[in-house]
Amino acid sequence: MSHTDLWFISRASGAVSMVAMTVVFVLGMATASRMAGQVRNRALVMGLHRSMALGMTIFLLLHIVTAISTGYVDITWLSVVIPFTAGYETLWVGLGTLALDVLIAVIGTSLLRNRLSRKAWRAVHLLTYALWPMAIAHGVGMSSADQPILLWTTVACAAAGLAAIAMRLLRTSPYAQRRVLVNAQEWS
Repeated sequence: MSHTDLWFISRASGAVSMVAMTVVFVLGMATASRMAGQVRNRALVMGLHRSMALGMTIFLLLHIVTAISTGYVDITWLSVVIPFTAGYETLWVGLGTLALDVLIAVIGTSLLRNRLSRKAWRAVHLLTYALWPMAIAHGVGMSSADQPILLWTTVACAAAGLAAIAMRLLRTSPYAQRRVLVNAQEWS
């Protein structure tokens, strides 16, 4: 396989992993407590969330391996785990590295979820609210003028994720709504 082929595989797998990450992000919010009343089959959504996360991880690994293997740019295995050490597009690759580091923590705690307290698991899982924007910034910064489809894919992912965040923030918990109704009752 030529270096050019590897470069295009890296770009394509990066775009696929960005779309999958956004779907995972949105599905995760859909199963969160505030939106739970809106999700009819929570188990199905959670299963899809986990399956998409696995697929995203596979495409992300392909993206990383092919980016390093091309030889076109100065990205090393060290710069995959230590942010801002790449010799190529240091800021944008560094943001991708930070996102990967957070993702490793999220995956690790998810695999150990049954051995962790809910509070510990949730604290780490909430880091996805930082992970996802870092990945979006990485995608925007690494897209090039000669391949606008990559930029527009990332922009579409950003719009979808921001819309989900807005919905999550604007919706109140069904339990909060019940508390308001109960508190509004006259107690004698």
